[in-house]
Amino acid sequence: MKRVLLTGAGGSIGVHVLDHLMINTDWEIVGIDSFRHKGYFDRISQTLDHNAGWKERFHSFTHDLTAPLSYRQIKDIGHIDYIINLASLADVWESVDDPVPFIRNNVELMMNMLEYARVAKPKAFIQFSTDEVYGPADVNQGHPEWAALLPSNPYSASKACQEMIGMSYWRTYGVPLIITNTMNNYGQFQGSSKYPVIIQKKLMKGEEIDVHVAGDGQIGTRFYIHSRNVADAVLFILNNLPPYMHKAGEVDKPDKYNIVGNAQVDNLEMAKTISRLMDLPLKYKLVDFHSEQPGHDLHYGLDGAKLEKLGWKPPVSFEKSMKDTIDWQIENPEWIAEL
Repeated sequence: MKRVLLTGAGGSIGVHVLDHLMINTDWEIVGIDSFRHKGYFDRISQTLDHNAGWKERFHSFTHDLTAPLSYRQIKDIGHIDYIINLASLADVWESVDDPVPFIRNNVELMMNMLEYARVAKPKAFIQFSTDEVYGPADVNQGHPEWAALLPSNPYSASKACQEMIGMSYWRTYGVPLIITNTMNNYGQFQGSSKYPVIIQKKLMKGEEIDVHVAGDGQIGTRFYIHSRNVADAVLFILNNLPPYMHKAGEVDKPDKYNIVGNAQVDNLEMAKTISRLMDLPLKYKLVDFHSEQPGHDLHYGLDGAKLEKLGWKPPVSFEKSMKDTIDWQIENPEWIAEL
Protein backbone atom coordinates (compact mmCIF):
# COMPACT_ATOMS: atom_id res chain seq x y z
CA MET A 1 0.00 0.00 0.00
CA LYS A 2 1.41 3.37 -1.01
CA ARG A 3 1.46 6.32 1.38
CA VAL A 4 0.96 9.95 0.32
CA LEU A 5 1.79 13.11 2.24
CA LEU A 6 -0.79 15.76 1.31
CA THR A 7 -0.07 19.27 2.58
CA GLY A 8 -2.93 21.76 2.73
CA ALA A 9 -5.28 18.81 3.20
CA GLY A 10 -7.98 21.03 4.74
CA GLY A 11 -8.00 23.47 1.83
CA SER A 12 -10.71 23.67 -0.81
CA ILE A 13 -8.49 21.89 -3.36
CA GLY A 14 -6.81 19.58 -0.87
CA VAL A 15 -10.10 18.05 0.25
CA HIS A 16 -10.96 17.11 -3.34
CA VAL A 17 -7.54 15.51 -3.79
CA LEU A 18 -8.14 13.59 -0.55
CA ASP A 19 -11.60 12.45 -1.68
CA HIS A 20 -10.37 11.42 -5.13
CA LEU A 21 -7.49 9.38 -3.75
CA MET A 22 -9.75 7.69 -1.22
CA ILE A 23 -12.21 6.64 -3.94
CA ASN A 24 -9.73 5.60 -6.62
CA THR A 25 -6.86 4.04 -4.65
CA ASP A 26 -6.22 1.96 -1.55
CA TRP A 27 -3.43 4.31 -0.46
CA GLU A 28 -2.93 5.75 2.99
CA ILE A 29 -3.02 9.55 3.15
CA VAL A 30 -1.11 11.62 5.68
CA GLY A 31 -2.62 15.10 5.78
CA ILE A 32 -0.80 18.15 7.12
CA ASP A 33 -2.47 21.51 7.66
CA SER A 34 -1.93 24.36 10.10
CA PHE A 35 -5.70 25.10 10.12
CA ARG A 36 -4.65 28.72 10.74
CA HIS A 37 -5.44 30.15 7.33
CA LYS A 38 -8.14 28.79 5.01
CA GLY A 39 -7.87 25.11 5.78
CA TYR A 40 -10.72 23.64 7.81
CA PHE A 41 -10.77 20.26 9.51
CA ASP A 42 -14.53 19.92 8.98
CA ARG A 43 -13.86 19.74 5.24
CA ILE A 44 -11.79 16.65 5.97
CA SER A 45 -14.20 15.14 8.51
CA GLN A 46 -17.22 15.54 6.21
CA THR A 47 -15.27 13.86 3.39
CA LEU A 48 -14.16 10.94 5.56
CA ASP A 49 -17.72 10.43 6.80
CA HIS A 50 -18.66 9.15 3.31
CA ASN A 51 -17.00 5.80 3.98
CA ALA A 52 -16.26 4.22 7.35
CA GLY A 53 -13.05 2.61 6.09
CA TRP A 54 -11.54 5.87 4.95
CA LYS A 55 -10.80 7.07 8.49
CA GLU A 56 -8.44 4.13 8.97
CA ARG A 57 -6.48 5.22 5.89
CA PHE A 58 -6.15 8.88 6.90
CA HIS A 59 -3.69 10.30 9.42
CA SER A 60 -3.80 14.00 10.33
CA PHE A 61 -0.98 16.21 11.59
CA THR A 62 -1.54 19.82 12.61
CA HIS A 63 1.61 21.75 11.80
CA ASP A 64 2.52 25.16 10.39
CA LEU A 65 4.97 24.33 7.62
CA THR A 66 6.77 27.64 7.95
CA ALA A 67 8.48 25.76 10.81
CA PRO A 68 10.57 22.68 9.98
CA LEU A 69 9.29 19.22 10.80
CA SER A 70 11.20 17.80 13.76
CA TYR A 71 12.91 14.44 13.74
CA ARG A 72 10.14 13.09 15.98
CA GLN A 73 7.41 14.34 13.61
CA ILE A 74 9.19 12.81 10.62
CA LYS A 75 9.38 9.51 12.47
CA ASP A 76 5.67 9.68 13.34
CA ILE A 77 4.74 10.39 9.72
CA GLY A 78 6.61 7.29 8.61
CA HIS A 79 7.42 6.10 5.13
CA ILE A 80 6.09 8.27 2.28
CA ASP A 81 5.93 7.32 -1.40
CA TYR A 82 4.54 10.59 -2.78
CA ILE A 83 4.39 14.20 -1.63
CA ILE A 84 1.62 16.44 -2.96
CA ASN A 85 2.52 19.94 -1.81
CA LEU A 86 -0.65 22.02 -1.96
CA ALA A 87 -0.09 24.17 1.13
CA SER A 88 0.42 27.88 0.41
CA LEU A 89 -1.20 31.19 1.02
CA ALA A 90 -3.14 31.74 -2.19
CA ASP A 91 -4.99 35.04 -2.29
CA VAL A 92 -3.93 37.88 -4.58
CA TRP A 93 -5.75 40.50 -2.51
CA GLU A 94 -4.01 39.45 0.69
CA SER A 95 -0.63 39.41 -1.00
CA VAL A 96 -1.12 42.94 -2.34
CA ASP A 97 -2.31 44.27 1.01
CA ASP A 98 0.53 42.72 3.05
CA PRO A 99 3.20 41.28 0.75
CA VAL A 100 6.20 40.65 3.01
CA PRO A 101 4.73 38.06 5.43
CA PHE A 102 2.83 36.52 2.53
CA ILE A 103 5.98 35.90 0.48
CA ARG A 104 7.94 34.75 3.53
CA ASN A 105 5.23 32.21 4.37
CA ASN A 106 5.26 30.60 0.94
CA VAL A 107 9.04 30.59 0.55
CA GLU A 108 9.70 29.21 4.05
CA LEU A 109 7.01 26.57 3.56
CA MET A 110 8.63 25.41 0.32
CA MET A 111 12.08 25.27 1.87
CA ASN A 112 10.85 23.15 4.77
CA MET A 113 9.00 20.73 2.52
CA LEU A 114 12.05 20.29 0.30
CA GLU A 115 14.25 19.72 3.33
CA TYR A 116 11.76 17.10 4.49
CA ALA A 117 11.86 15.50 1.02
CA ARG A 118 15.64 15.14 1.29
CA VAL A 119 15.06 12.95 4.35
CA ALA A 120 11.87 11.16 3.27
CA LYS A 121 13.12 10.40 -0.26
CA PRO A 122 9.70 10.05 -1.96
CA LYS A 123 9.27 8.64 -5.45
CA ALA A 124 7.66 11.91 -6.57
CA PHE A 125 7.23 15.42 -5.17
CA ILE A 126 4.35 17.22 -6.86
CA GLN A 127 4.56 20.97 -6.39
CA PHE A 128 1.28 22.78 -7.03
CA SER A 129 1.78 26.05 -8.81
CA THR A 130 -0.42 28.49 -10.70
CA ASP A 131 -0.98 29.96 -14.13
CA GLU A 132 -0.27 33.37 -12.60
CA VAL A 133 3.49 32.77 -12.46
CA TYR A 134 3.54 33.45 -16.22
CA GLY A 135 1.75 36.77 -15.91
CA PRO A 136 -1.00 37.89 -18.28
CA ALA A 137 -1.85 36.02 -21.47
CA ASP A 138 -3.43 37.22 -24.67
CA VAL A 139 -7.13 36.43 -24.83
CA ASN A 140 -7.84 32.96 -26.29
CA GLN A 141 -4.20 31.95 -25.86
CA GLY A 142 -2.35 30.00 -23.22
CA HIS A 143 1.20 29.76 -21.94
CA PRO A 144 2.97 26.45 -22.61
CA GLU A 145 5.05 24.75 -19.97
CA TRP A 146 8.37 26.54 -19.41
CA ALA A 147 7.24 29.89 -20.79
CA ALA A 148 9.03 32.82 -19.13
CA LEU A 149 7.94 33.51 -15.56
CA LEU A 150 6.62 37.09 -15.36
CA PRO A 151 4.55 37.34 -12.16
CA SER A 152 2.45 40.47 -11.65
CA ASN A 153 1.74 40.40 -7.90
CA PRO A 154 3.36 39.16 -4.68
CA TYR A 155 1.25 35.97 -4.65
CA SER A 156 2.33 34.88 -8.12
CA ALA A 157 5.91 35.92 -7.37
CA SER A 158 5.92 33.70 -4.26
CA LYS A 159 4.71 30.74 -6.35
CA ALA A 160 7.40 31.42 -8.95
CA CYS A 161 9.94 31.40 -6.10
CA GLN A 162 8.65 28.01 -5.00
CA GLU A 163 9.15 26.63 -8.50
CA MET A 164 12.72 27.91 -8.74
CA ILE A 165 13.71 26.69 -5.28
CA GLY A 166 12.20 23.31 -6.10
CA MET A 167 14.20 23.15 -9.31
CA SER A 168 17.43 23.84 -7.39
CA TYR A 169 16.70 20.92 -5.04
CA TRP A 170 15.86 18.72 -8.04
CA ARG A 171 19.23 19.49 -9.59
CA THR A 172 21.40 19.61 -6.45
CA TYR A 173 19.85 16.98 -4.19
CA GLY A 174 17.87 14.72 -6.51
CA VAL A 175 14.42 15.61 -5.18
CA PRO A 176 12.01 13.97 -7.70
CA LEU A 177 10.18 17.20 -8.52
CA ILE A 178 7.10 17.48 -10.75
CA ILE A 179 5.60 20.97 -11.13
CA THR A 180 1.93 21.36 -12.01
CA ASN A 181 0.44 24.68 -13.04
CA THR A 182 -3.30 24.98 -12.79
CA MET A 183 -5.90 27.69 -13.16
CA ASN A 184 -8.86 29.08 -11.24
CA ASN A 185 -10.34 26.25 -9.19
CA TYR A 186 -13.91 25.98 -8.02
CA GLY A 187 -15.93 23.29 -6.31
CA GLN A 188 -17.79 22.17 -3.24
CA PHE A 189 -16.31 23.52 0.02
CA GLN A 190 -14.86 26.57 -1.74
CA GLY A 191 -14.39 29.75 0.27
CA SER A 192 -17.19 32.28 0.29
CA SER A 193 -14.96 35.05 -1.10
CA LYS A 194 -14.35 33.39 -4.49
CA TYR A 195 -16.05 34.83 -7.57
CA PRO A 196 -18.38 31.89 -8.45
CA VAL A 197 -19.62 31.79 -4.84
CA ILE A 198 -20.09 35.56 -4.75
CA ILE A 199 -22.22 35.34 -7.90
CA GLN A 200 -24.35 32.54 -6.47
CA LYS A 201 -24.95 34.36 -3.19
CA LYS A 202 -25.91 37.62 -4.89
CA LEU A 203 -28.28 35.82 -7.27
CA MET A 204 -29.97 34.14 -4.31
CA LYS A 205 -30.43 37.55 -2.66
CA GLY A 206 -31.51 39.31 -5.86
CA GLU A 207 -28.54 41.68 -5.62
CA GLU A 208 -26.54 43.35 -8.38
CA ILE A 209 -23.22 41.77 -9.34
CA ASP A 210 -20.10 43.80 -10.14
CA VAL A 211 -18.40 42.54 -13.31
CA HIS A 212 -14.81 43.76 -13.46
CA VAL A 213 -13.57 45.17 -16.76
CA ALA A 214 -10.56 47.14 -17.99
CA GLY A 215 -10.68 50.81 -18.87
CA ASP A 216 -11.20 49.97 -22.55
CA GLY A 217 -14.18 47.73 -21.75
CA GLN A 218 -12.37 44.37 -22.05
CA ILE A 219 -13.73 41.73 -19.68
CA GLY A 220 -11.20 39.52 -17.94
CA THR A 221 -11.09 35.79 -18.73
CA ARG A 222 -10.01 32.64 -16.88
CA PHE A 223 -9.93 28.92 -17.61
CA TYR A 224 -11.99 27.65 -14.68
CA ILE A 225 -11.56 24.05 -13.58
CA HIS A 226 -13.29 21.99 -10.90
CA SER A 227 -10.94 20.81 -8.16
CA ARG A 228 -12.02 17.20 -8.69
CA ASN A 229 -10.73 17.39 -12.26
CA VAL A 230 -7.45 18.72 -10.89
CA ALA A 231 -7.30 15.80 -8.45
CA ASP A 232 -7.87 13.40 -11.35
CA ALA A 233 -4.93 14.93 -13.22
CA VAL A 234 -2.68 14.57 -10.17
CA LEU A 235 -3.53 10.88 -9.84
CA PHE A 236 -2.97 10.40 -13.58
CA ILE A 237 0.51 11.90 -13.25
CA LEU A 238 1.41 9.77 -10.24
CA ASN A 239 0.20 6.59 -11.93
CA ASN A 240 1.60 7.17 -15.40
CA LEU A 241 4.36 9.79 -15.47
CA PRO A 242 7.33 9.00 -13.20
CA PRO A 243 9.49 12.08 -12.64
CA TYR A 244 12.42 12.78 -14.91
CA MET A 245 15.60 13.06 -12.85
CA HIS A 246 18.45 15.46 -13.53
CA LYS A 247 21.43 14.00 -15.39
CA ALA A 248 24.77 15.40 -14.32
CA GLY A 249 26.34 17.71 -16.87
CA GLU A 250 23.17 18.18 -18.90
CA VAL A 251 21.15 21.36 -19.31
CA ASP A 252 17.78 19.84 -18.47
CA LYS A 253 14.56 20.60 -16.61
CA PRO A 254 12.20 18.71 -14.29
CA ASP A 255 8.76 17.65 -15.48
CA LYS A 256 6.13 20.37 -15.72
CA TYR A 257 2.46 19.91 -16.61
CA ASN A 258 -0.34 22.40 -17.16
CA ILE A 259 -3.67 21.22 -15.73
CA VAL A 260 -6.27 23.10 -17.73
CA GLY A 261 -10.05 23.30 -17.72
CA ASN A 262 -12.05 22.86 -20.92
CA ALA A 263 -13.75 26.27 -20.92
CA GLN A 264 -12.36 29.78 -21.08
CA VAL A 265 -14.95 32.03 -19.44
CA ASP A 266 -15.00 35.78 -19.00
CA ASN A 267 -16.42 37.40 -15.88
CA LEU A 268 -19.77 38.23 -17.47
CA GLU A 269 -20.11 34.78 -19.06
CA MET A 270 -19.50 33.23 -15.64
CA ALA A 271 -22.28 35.33 -14.11
CA LYS A 272 -24.65 34.48 -16.97
CA THR A 273 -23.84 30.76 -16.74
CA ILE A 274 -24.52 30.59 -13.00
CA SER A 275 -27.69 32.66 -13.46
CA ARG A 276 -28.92 30.22 -16.11
CA LEU A 277 -28.02 27.13 -14.08
CA MET A 278 -29.86 28.56 -11.05
CA ASP A 279 -32.78 29.83 -13.16
CA LEU A 280 -32.54 33.23 -11.48
CA PRO A 281 -32.48 36.67 -13.14
CA LEU A 282 -29.11 38.40 -13.45
CA LYS A 283 -28.58 42.03 -12.51
CA TYR A 284 -25.07 43.36 -13.08
CA LYS A 285 -22.97 46.43 -13.74
CA LEU A 286 -19.59 46.75 -15.42
CA VAL A 287 -16.93 48.18 -13.10
CA ASP A 288 -13.51 49.43 -14.25
CA PHE A 289 -11.31 47.47 -11.88
CA HIS A 290 -8.06 46.74 -13.68
CA SER A 291 -7.05 50.33 -14.43
CA GLU A 292 -6.28 50.96 -10.76
CA GLN A 293 -5.20 47.39 -9.91
CA PRO A 294 -2.06 46.69 -11.98
CA GLY A 295 -1.31 43.53 -9.98
CA HIS A 296 -4.53 41.89 -11.21
CA ASP A 297 -4.07 40.63 -14.75
CA LEU A 298 -6.92 40.80 -17.23
CA HIS A 299 -6.43 37.44 -18.95
CA TYR A 300 -4.76 34.26 -17.74
CA GLY A 301 -4.25 31.20 -19.89
CA LEU A 302 -2.44 27.87 -20.01
CA ASP A 303 -1.90 25.53 -22.94
CA GLY A 304 -3.07 22.06 -21.90
CA ALA A 305 -1.92 20.22 -25.04
CA LYS A 306 1.02 18.43 -23.38
CA LEU A 307 -0.99 16.57 -20.75
CA GLU A 308 -3.78 15.91 -23.26
CA LYS A 309 -1.33 14.24 -25.66
CA LEU A 310 -0.12 12.08 -22.79
CA GLY A 311 -3.67 10.81 -22.30
CA TRP A 312 -5.40 13.06 -19.76
CA LYS A 313 -8.37 15.36 -20.17
CA PRO A 314 -10.90 16.69 -17.62
CA PRO A 315 -13.36 13.84 -16.92
CA VAL A 316 -16.26 16.17 -16.04
CA SER A 317 -17.30 19.15 -18.17
CA PHE A 318 -17.31 22.74 -16.92
CA GLU A 319 -21.09 22.99 -17.17
CA LYS A 320 -21.85 19.77 -15.27
CA SER A 321 -19.29 20.35 -12.55
CA MET A 322 -20.51 23.93 -12.07
CA LYS A 323 -24.13 22.73 -11.81
CA ASP A 324 -23.12 20.04 -9.30
CA THR A 325 -21.25 22.63 -7.23
CA ILE A 326 -24.18 25.07 -7.24
CA ASP A 327 -26.64 22.36 -6.21
CA TRP A 328 -24.37 21.18 -3.40
CA GLN A 329 -23.94 24.71 -2.07
CA ILE A 330 -27.71 25.22 -2.07
CA GLU A 331 -28.04 22.02 -0.03
CA ASN A 332 -25.17 23.03 2.26
CA PRO A 333 -25.63 26.79 2.74
CA GLU A 334 -23.35 26.94 5.77
CA TRP A 335 -20.35 26.59 3.43
CA ILE A 336 -21.12 29.78 1.53
CA ALA A 337 -22.34 31.83 4.50
CA GLU A 338 -20.66 35.13 5.27
CA LEU A 339 -17.67 34.73 7.58
